[in-house]
Amino acid sequence: MRPASSVIYLDWNATTPPHPEVLAAMQAAAEVAWANPASVHGPGRRARAFIEQAREAVARLTGFDARDVTLTSGGTEANNLALLHAFGDEAAAGAAGAGAAGEPAAGAGASGGAAAGRLHGALVVSRIEHPSVTRAAEGLAGRGVHVAWVDPEPSGRVAPEAIAAAIDRAAAVAPVRLVSLQAVNHETGVVQPVAEAAAIVHARGARLHVDAVQAVGRLPPEAWAGADLVSVAAHKIRGPKGIGALAVRPGIRLRPVLLGGAQERGLRPGTQDPVAAAGFAVAARRALGAPARYAALAPLRDRLEAELTQVGRAAGAPPVRNGEGARASHVANLSWPGWRGDELCAALDLEGVAVSSGAACSAGTAEPSPVLTAMLGPERAASAVRFSIGEDTTEADLVEVARRVARVLARLRSLPAGS
Repeated sequence: MRPASSVIYLDWNATTPPHPEVLAAMQAAAEVAWANPASVHGPGRRARAFIEQAREAVARLTGFDARDVTLTSGGTEANNLALLHAFGDEAAAGAAGAGAAGEPAAGAGASGGAAAGRLHGALVVSRIEHPSVTRAAEGLAGRGVHVAWVDPEPSGRVAPEAIAAAIDRAAAVAPVRLVSLQAVNHETGVVQPVAEAAAIVHARGARLHVDAVQAVGRLPPEAWAGADLVSVAAHKIRGPKGIGALAVRPGIRLRPVLLGGAQERGLRPGTQDPVAAAGFAVAARRALGAPARYAALAPLRDRLEAELTQVGRAAGAPPVRNGEGARASHVANLSWPGWRGDELCAALDLEGVAVSSGAACSAGTAEPSPVLTAMLGPERAASAVRFSIGEDTTEADLVEVARRVARVLARLRSLPAGS
C-alpha cells in the first residue's frame, strides 16, 4: 500500500500514466529515430518505420485497415477531421483562409465569412459529446451547416430513437451527411448504443463518426461497431500525449484541417514524431488485452461508490450517482448536494487525491459541466466530482480515498458560512 501522504491518482479519464513499456520504447526510438521520417535516405526510412508500426497497431486495435488510419496530434484533431470531412471541399478552403492559432484571415468574420466559404448539409450530434466535437459542430453551424442537437436521457444515454428523430427533422432542412456519437461518455462513463445508432444512420444514408477515445482499450470493439470513422488518443491508453488517430472505412475521402506538406497523404501535414509513434504502437498493442483488465475493475468502482456514499451519509450529504444503465467499469461520477464539485476537487487535491469535476479540457471555466447540465440540470452538474480508476488502482487506495474524503467533508462543514 502507498504511504498515506502520497498522491492517489483517480483521474484516469483525463489521462493515463504512461506504461513503463511505452517509456522504454520511446527512449529506444529517440536514440535511432531522430531523422525526418519523410526523408528517403536510410535514417529517414528508419524513422518512418516507427510511424508505420503505430499505424498498423492502431488498425489492429480498432479493426480498420492500416491504409485507412491517419495519425493526428490527438483525439481533438481526429474529431475535428472527422466532422469537417463531410461538408465539401469548402472545408479545406476554409482552413486555407484561417490565420495562426485558428483566427480568421483578414477580412473574415467571426464565423469564417465569405473567406472561409459557406458549407452545406446537416450534422446530427448529441449534447453530451466531448468539446472537440461540440465546438467543432458550433463552428460548422457558423459556416452554414444545419446542426441538429440530440438531448440525452437523464440516465446519460442518447436514445437511438432520439437520433432517428433528429435525423428526420434535419433532413427536412438539408441532407444529413454525418452523425457523431461517443462510444463512452468522458464524464459519466455511460456506454452509448453505437451499434443501434449505426443501423439507424446507415438506413437513412448518412455516416456515423464515433469518438472512441474513452472506449478503445477499455471496452471490446463492439463498443464502436458500425462506425464509419473512429477517433483514438494515445494518452488514454497509457501512451504519450500529442498523438492520436482517425480510422475510416474504405472509400471515405477526408479533407485536411491543416494545409502543408504531403505527410499522412496530405491529411495531416507537418513533420511526424517517430518517438511518439513508437510509444503509441506499444500502447495500442497493450490495449488489445486491456478490456479484460478494465472489466475486472467493476468491483473496485462499486466499492468506491459504496464507501463514498457511506462517508457522505455520515456527513449529512450522501452523494447521488450521475449516469445509469450500461457504464464503463472504471468511472464513478457523483454529485454532492450542498457542495460545489470544484471546491471538493481542490480540497481533495490538498489531501493528495487527484480527481476532477468535469472534462480536463474545460478546467478553469466557471460554468458547470455541459454534459451533466444537459442530463440533469446545472445544480446537479455544479456539485459533481468524477472519480476514474485504472489498472494500477488498488482496493487499499480506495479505502484511503474514502478516509480522505471524510476529512475533507468534516473540514468544509466546520467552515463559517460564506467562507
